[in-house]
Amino acid sequence: MKIKHGQRVRRALRVRAKIHGTAKLPRLSVFRSLRYISAQLINDDNGKTLVAASDKGLSGNKTDKAKAVGKALATIAKEKKISRAVFDRASYRYHGRVKALADGAREAGLEL
Repeated sequence: MKIKHGQRVRRALRVRAKIHGTAKLPRLSVFRSLRYISAQLINDDNGKTLVAASDKGLSGNKTDKAKAVGKALATIAKEKKISRAVFDRASYRYHGRVKALADGAREAGLEL
């Protein structure tokens, strides 16, 4: 188990080394557990979370919930005058729920 965790941490650091969020172009960070998915827009210069959304309380299958989280995050970001972001998939592959979240954010007007 320690080996798998180490591999996951290395993958996340490899992805995160290439991207950096600022106030104008925040980082859209995704967290996916077996049951929930959440996302947040982060300003790495200050280390502050600008916007956050989660699927707790939503109904439907996991992919539909992920898409709804992306749309919710994008609408809150639009209210705060954020129109662009850098996508941080962490150690997760870009498919399934992670891709659905990104697609939902794009549909709601967030440019990734």
